[in-house]
Amino acid sequence: MQRRTWVALAALAASALTLPQAFAQAKDIKIAHIYSRTGPLEAYGKQTATGLMMGLEYATNGTMTVNGRKITVIEKDDQGKPDLGKSLLATAYSDDKVDLAVGPTSSGVALAMLPVAEEYKKILLVEPAVADSITGDKWNKYIFRTGRNSSQDAISNAVALDKQGVTIATLAQDYAFGRDGVKAFKESIKAAKIVHEEYLPANTTDFTAGAQRLIDKLKDQPGRKVIWIVWAGAGNPFKIADLDLKRYGIEIATGGNILPAMVAYNQFPGMEGASYYYFGFAKNQTNLWLVTNHYQRFKSPPDFFTAGGFSAAMAVVSALKKTGGDTGTDKLIAAMEGMSFDTPKGQMTFRKEDHQAMQSMYHFRVAPGARQGAMADLHLVKEIMPSEMNVPIRNKR
Repeated sequence: MQRRTWVALAALAASALTLPQAFAQAKDIKIAHIYSRTGPLEAYGKQTATGLMMGLEYATNGTMTVNGRKITVIEKDDQGKPDLGKSLLATAYSDDKVDLAVGPTSSGVALAMLPVAEEYKKILLVEPAVADSITGDKWNKYIFRTGRNSSQDAISNAVALDKQGVTIATLAQDYAFGRDGVKAFKESIKAAKIVHEEYLPANTTDFTAGAQRLIDKLKDQPGRKVIWIVWAGAGNPFKIADLDLKRYGIEIATGGNILPAMVAYNQFPGMEGASYYYFGFAKNQTNLWLVTNHYQRFKSPPDFFTAGGFSAAMAVVSALKKTGGDTGTDKLIAAMEGMSFDTPKGQMTFRKEDHQAMQSMYHFRVAPGARQGAMADLHLVKEIMPSEMNVPIRNKR
């Protein structure tokens, strides 16, 4: 009798030991998506959310599972506020027990969130915040980024402008995105001359005073004169054209943006710049699926940040497939360092040194006959391959 009791107890104990492991294998993979669902960058955030969910669908062949584990996404609105974003990420890691997080939209929010990922030893996949410092001097090993950084923006935009006899003044927002963007742009310029940097509050709507300072610095310069704009969110810096820049022989140049913002580009036929994404540029199976399905569901093409969210999803699923669905942070880091994965832009690769995704950028030109009021009429000049961009490693690893 005693022997039977002991055997039964032993069997029960053995099953108790194996149950948690089985449960751990079956439980959902939980991802927090923290982004600007409201606030100044709301339009960008909502596109990222759409792209993330479409990307998860595509990467899992519609099953939303990896190795038998269901993927669930918990959305949180940081409203573009750094303190709120920091708090939401801590809550996601501690209370929601998420395996990893994606986001945020704002560079300022991202910088506030980086130490939280390090404290909880959980991955934060940054998409689409841009500031170089995110994978630079503020970086830690738990941070990966599918979004482009300021250096990638700057190097690709310099392709169009960095020529002898060109004089440039810059116009940017006075926070991490704008200042890091201009800093990287200046470092990328070798032949042209930069004579002025103009920084305005992120919520600026009246650009008159700033534009006048830009004009004063450029109007008497010889040769080609250009105002290079790096701007995100609300406000329309292209209104500086209302000050009759042509009278002084001054041009405007800028990088890519969301489709509604780029409608204004048609006012500047022949303008060149470089973009992270434009739905008609990339020719690959992943982008074809995204463009086709986005048109079917939303009656419009996918936009700049839709592609970014999609790329983040592709990175997450690719990493989980490599680990066999294991969400342990060390396993994910080992899988992701140096990992290449498909995106709507083609293949990206996480650089081992700083976990920044190396990726193509697109040199574009506004069509000479662009029509006012229509979708931006951009022509692809050249796909700038990752191997053509010497993107600095700025961290202290």
